[in-house]
Amino acid sequence: MKKYVLLVSMVLSLLCATTVPVFAEEKDAAEADQTPNLAPDAKSAILMERDTGKMLFDKNANEKLPPASMTKIMTLLLIMEELDKGNVKLDEKIQISERAASMGGSQLFLEAGEEMTVNDLLKGISIASGNDASVAMAERLAGSEEAFVKKMNKKVKELGLKNTHFQNCTGLPAEDHYSTAYDMAVMAKELLKYEKITDYTSIYEDYLRKGTEDEFWLVNTNKLVKFYPGVDGLKTGYTNEAKYCLTATAEKENMRVIAIVMGAKTTKERNATVTQMLDYAFNQFGTKKLFEKGQPITTLNLLKAEDEKIDVVASESISTLHKKGQEPKDIKTVVKLKSNFTLPLKKGDHVGTLVVKNGNKVLSETPLTIGKDVEPASFLTLFKRSIGEMAKSR
Repeated sequence: MKKYVLLVSMVLSLLCATTVPVFAEEKDAAEADQTPNLAPDAKSAILMERDTGKMLFDKNANEKLPPASMTKIMTLLLIMEELDKGNVKLDEKIQISERAASMGGSQLFLEAGEEMTVNDLLKGISIASGNDASVAMAERLAGSEEAFVKKMNKKVKELGLKNTHFQNCTGLPAEDHYSTAYDMAVMAKELLKYEKITDYTSIYEDYLRKGTEDEFWLVNTNKLVKFYPGVDGLKTGYTNEAKYCLTATAEKENMRVIAIVMGAKTTKERNATVTQMLDYAFNQFGTKKLFEKGQPITTLNLLKAEDEKIDVVASESISTLHKKGQEPKDIKTVVKLKSNFTLPLKKGDHVGTLVVKNGNKVLSETPLTIGKDVEPASFLTLFKRSIGEMAKSR
């Protein structure tokens, strides 16, 4: 009898051992099935948490479609990169070319020969989707729109995107000009590294040439900036071919999400769909902030650098994502630094990676950078260090 009981116990144990993983898979599948259809009428859509890049919902996210003026997300990304590098200043005045002034579609009605600051052109692109302002900035940063578009497509490759190709910096209709909801989300994620961008995209209304007889009223094409709490960007789009598109971002309780809709039939449908996606994200998920962008993580000791100890910082904000009520308990971070460095180093150069783990599972890998330029040590600095080391060894 005891042998029989033991045999039954062993069989039950084996059954439990083999069915637990299957149950876990079924549970995951069931959870996926429970995700509501958040964009029933859009051609394509995606919902992404910014810090982790985790997709919370998607529909035809890799379908190639015309992005219309959402193209300007890449235009703004390249502008913000150049501002961050110091290659252009916000108060710099740019003279508007005849070509820039001739742009159709959404425009600020800039005049050829007129001068406008980078700050005002950024407003014009971010708030009113100005095609003329976009071309003016493209010409300033690359010499011509054509050269700037090459930079746009180069950045597409750097981001590892496979389904995007640009023909202009505005999103005006053009053959072989396309993107996807997923690719646009990755571009938006990258743009949001430059946190100052939402100082522009969150403005609902402003003025250019304020106080002059040529004063121009800017009104944000993204109405959710005014009507949905937490929305502070990013870019709308519309052409006859693309229909109504929107890349929106919102932040609540330290969680930032990106919601994209492409191919909606009306602005009302587009805004309602994005609203539903944002509601779902904030109701169902939460994040735990680990590091802010620019926060020191560790230090580099470079004996041959002018400054021997260099702060290594987070290249962007770093968080973990969880379903509400299911916050992970075993979060660990591991710093992996490169072993060899060639001086000089520039601010923003990647010097390592921060790996975030939940137990043994890797949740994310984020580049670590340096927060300032690093120059080679001068002869005098190296001499002083040598003397100091000799003194220590005595």
